[in-house]
Formats: sequence, C-alpha cells, structure tokens
Amino acid sequence: MAKIEILMPNMGESIFECTVLKWLVKEGDRVETDDMIIEVATDKIDTEIGSSHTGVITKFLVQEGDIAKIGSPICEIEVEGASKPEPYKAAALELETQIQQTVAAVAPSTDNRFYSPLVLSIAKEENISMDELEKIQGTGQNQRVTKDDILAYVKTRKITTPQFTSSSEDQIVEMDRMRKMIAQRMVDSKRISPHVTSFIETDVTQLSSWRNKVKDEFKIKYNENLTFTPLLIRAIVAAIKKYPAINAQVDGDKIIYKKDINIGMAVALPNGNLIVPVIHHADQYSLIQLSSKVNDLATRARNNQLKPEELVGGTYTMSNIGGFGNLAGTPIILQPQVAIMAFGVIRKMPAVIETEEGDFIGIRQKMIISHSYDHRVVDGSLGGLFLKEVSDYLESEQNL
Repeated sequence: MAKIEILMPNMGESIFECTVLKWLVKEGDRVETDDMIIEVATDKIDTEIGSSHTGVITKFLVQEGDIAKIGSPICEIEVEGASKPEPYKAAALELETQIQQTVAAVAPSTDNRFYSPLVLSIAKEENISMDELEKIQGTGQNQRVTKDDILAYVKTRKITTPQFTSSSEDQIVEMDRMRKMIAQRMVDSKRISPHVTSFIETDVTQLSSWRNKVKDEFKIKYNENLTFTPLLIRAIVAAIKKYPAINAQVDGDKIIYKKDINIGMAVALPNGNLIVPVIHHADQYSLIQLSSKVNDLATRARNNQLKPEELVGGTYTMSNIGGFGNLAGTPIILQPQVAIMAFGVIRKMPAVIETEEGDFIGIRQKMIISHSYDHRVVDGSLGGLFLKEVSDYLESEQNL
C-alpha cells in the first residue's frame, strides 16, 4: 500500500487555476479510476474531475472555496500495488516545471519582478499600465503581485457607482458566478473593441422550403433533427473560406489570422445565462455530422455536461436569436475574436419579385442578419462583403 497525490489535471488552454466548488466524496471513501471526486469552476465552465487512481481517499489537500493551480495536488489517495510514490511525485514535478516554463514564456517582468499571466490579464482588462502595475504592493512570494492584490487595487481605483433606491416591493437578487463573468466579459469587449454592426435582409424561402421537405426523412435516416443552426454555420464556414481575414484575433498590436475554422454557437441555458460551445474544425464536417455536433453540444450545454476543451479555441461566433422571435440584434464580440453574427427570426413578408415578364408582389420568407465586427482590424468593406457572402450562400439554390 502506498499514498500518492492526485493532481489537478489540465483544464484547457490559458487556464492556470480553478476554484474548488464541492468535494463529491468524503475522506475515507474508496473510489475507482475515473470516478468523479470533485467539482471545480474555471472562468469558462463548471466541471467535475475524476480520480486518476483506484484506492481510498485519505486526505483533502484543498478545501471548498480554495484556488487550485493546474498540476498541483488536491488530495492523497492510498493505492494498492504501488510500493514507491516517487514516480508520481516526479510526474507532478515535471508537470509543475512545464507550467512554470509556460508562465515564464508569457509573463514578462520588469526590474526582476515577476507577473503571472492572470495578473497581466487583469491589468490589461482594467487598462493598468506596467508603470502603474509596478507601484502595486505585492503580498506574494518575493513581493509578487497576486490576484487578490491587483483586484484590491482595481476596487480602490474604480469610480464610485451611483446609489440606487428601492422599495419594499422590489426584488433584489445577487448575480450568480456565471452572470458576473458574462457581465464582465461583455463590458470588457465593448471597451476593447470599437463595435460596428451591419445588417442585411436575406430571402430564405428556398432554404426554408427545402428544410421542411427533407427534415422528416433526415430524422428517420440519420436520427438527427435538422435545425436551421447547422445550415447557418455552413454558410458562415463558406464565407470564411472566401474572406479568411475575418477569422482572426487581436493580440495587442498584432493580428493573428487563424488557420482553423472553429465556430462558437451561443446557447441559452435554462437559468437564463449564456454559454458558447465551440465546433472545432467546422469546415471538415458534412451537413449530417454538423447537425449531430450541433444537437449534441446544445443538449449537453443545457445539462451542464460540456467539457472544458469544448468551450475554448473559437475563431468566430454565431447566435441564432430568431429562436426568441427577435427580428435583429447587435451582438457583442467574444474576445479575442473580431466578429460575431446574429440571425433573426424567419417571417413571411410581401416582397417585389423580378421576373422576365415583369415585377410582381409575392410572399417570401425573410430573415435579417446582423454582423458586428471590430473596427480596429475589420473595415466596413470586409465586414459588409462577408455579411453579403453569407446572405448569398443562404439564398443560392445550388447550396441546398
């Protein structure tokens, strides 16, 4: 018998720590490999972590509410058939070394003062310059500035907010953790990116008729619902291939043109919050595969079953606000992307139809598409042409 440490596993790119929400087992419980033992939260998702070994949990090394670093030990487990714990400690040391190397590569220092990626990220979001950062009193090891240090500083420098009055009939509800994150990201995005929104009215009569014609057979043959979402994503992918400059990110003064086409799709959760799972390599999916992926991600998102890696890496985002009966919207860009598209409700409209015999009035099914883009790197020509390409794709009979 030997005691070894279970480490906090990698939770996806750019995630260096997480918050312990709840232990799912008790000290003294026996667990099998991959049994869920702890629930944690990152800035992207709440998720459960499985045990890396079979044995008896003997001691918790982190408590509920603690911040646990990736690669750090979270509990001790007594396992059978292992005489020496050194290999596991070596593995932990190796992982910790890799993390420190990653941190060192992306976290610059001034006058030998080290700043973690998290501290630098907060400083960037709050427009704190390096000169200002250097003046913050650090309470960490070697007087390093910790997350708590910079958050305390941010709190003292913020302008006092207006005082609101309420009556006894008003209901005051504290924002949950996810709503706070959404609020902060939306405010940050509007501050970081000068948003421009273009609109276009699209005739989706042929697309809608085709879908109504084939959706029942599609369901029987492939056991998948053919919604409009995969059809809209397919149009976005085609437009990105023609205008790849829209598939980009901004890093300071650099523009990163992304090779992969990873489409994020906004999903409304039962509690009213919003989450954006990502379809990686969306250009490599057939319509059948894309439909299956969309349905699977949407279902698991609403049931809080997404994996951390399914929420990162997006290069372009879409939102189907038509499901709420909305005509159009001005969506906010998901940083560090440079554009987002919203599709309004499809409704029957009287329209002028041009034919060789002349013009006449007919009933057509129309949709308003809105495209918000970051005017730092996307000008009106690119933003408008990209939007027109999506519209043309949806209107073309050849793409059915």
